[in-house]
Amino acid sequence: MSDPTSVIDRYAEGGPLLQYATAGFPSEQEATRVEPGLWSLSELVAHLLDADLVLADRMKRVIAEKDPVLLAFDENAWIERLDSRSMPIEEAAALFAANRRWMTRILHNCAEADFARTGQHSEAGRMTLAELVAKTISHLDHHLTFLYAKRAALGSAVLPRYTAR
Repeated sequence: MSDPTSVIDRYAEGGPLLQYATAGFPSEQEATRVEPGLWSLSELVAHLLDADLVLADRMKRVIAEKDPVLLAFDENAWIERLDSRSMPIEEAAALFAANRRWMTRILHNCAEADFARTGQHSEAGRMTLAELVAKTISHLDHHLTFLYAKRAALGSAVLPRYTAR
């Protein structure tokens, strides 16, 4: 990782980005599925929260423990079995942002050498802290595309003006 500070700052922006992306969405449409088999906006944002919490746990383990095991999870089973469709998107986005703020503090306290520490993912194999941070950033970016598409399909694509914090 050439510049941990800039990557951590990029990670930190994820909370405000998700809150912006979900702002002003009509609550009566949160659980609406655009197409059969596709997640609703509430399910998508609940997935982003769940995944972010899991990825934060993995990063903490890599920072604090020696060669920890990092367990995979079945995202579709979590959506089905954890009633993600009823999660209010504003609440999920706020929890996501709070988690990002806490992890940002932890990451800023890491030494540069900590980003080379590793854990053993149960499916993906050995992963460094730097790789976990990058995966966490790209995971949100990947799903924001779907989030905006869902908003547009439901006729709610207009968002307030975004200002970086």
